[in-house]
Formats: sequence, C-alpha cells, structure tokens
Amino acid sequence: MRAEAAVWALRGTTSNTRYTNRAEVAALEARQEGLGRAAARKAALIPIRKTEAWWALAQDERRAILEEQSHHIAIGLEYLPAIARCLYHSRELAEPFDFLTWFEYAPEHADYFERLVDRLRASEEWRYVEREVDIRLTREV
Repeated sequence: MRAEAAVWALRGTTSNTRYTNRAEVAALEARQEGLGRAAARKAALIPIRKTEAWWALAQDERRAILEEQSHHIAIGLEYLPAIARCLYHSRELAEPFDFLTWFEYAPEHADYFERLVDRLRASEEWRYVEREVDIRLTREV
C-alpha cells in the first residue's frame, strides 16, 4: 500500500467511569472542565494497548495497580482543570487499542501536560502498557 493511500481509523466509545470510587468520581466531576474551550488550542490523542497480563488480572487487582500503587486518578486530579480529557474505550470493539485518551489544554499549559504524562509513564501501571502512540495537535487561532 502506498503511504498516500493509507488510512488510520480509531474507534472508541465513552462508558461508565471505571476503576474509581464515589469520592474520586465526585472530585473529578467537581474539577474537570469540558472539552472545546476556546483557550485549549493544544491537544493530544494517546491510544494505548495494555498487555494480556493486565487483562488477566481481576478488576480489583487492576484498581489496586491503577490507584493504590500508581495514583493515576490522584495524579490526574492535580492537573485539573488546566488539562481536560475524555477517555474512550476500544477493547470491547475489538480495536487495536484498548483506550483512546483525548486531552485538551491551552498553550501555556504545555509543560504542565508534559509533566502529567511523564508522571503517568513512570508509574507501576505503565509496566502494563504494550503499545502507545502519542499524537499532538495544535489549533490555529
């Protein structure tokens, strides 16, 4: 296939919030701002596929790695509301990635966003990431 003819389509669906307890959901809802803010001219799409070892774990074991060990939700809360995000689930759709995460932020928060992803990538949970693609976008004024 020629590169000009290549098409890459990603599909995902929003779903109920997973791996969170009621207090975390309330904290996320209180701090998260919506997507599409005029000032949020930068975006990142990060599709991720987890290892089979991750999916072999029970739900409570995945939760323990995600939050109790890696502090994924707590870390994310530190960067709200500057960085908005939406998580799409793709595993149930038999897609090549398990999750598609869309982030939006203002240009002045670009370094802030880099710190967020660096911290998440340094976590225990990240040992279970088999594949990641990091796509960055900028919307012109």
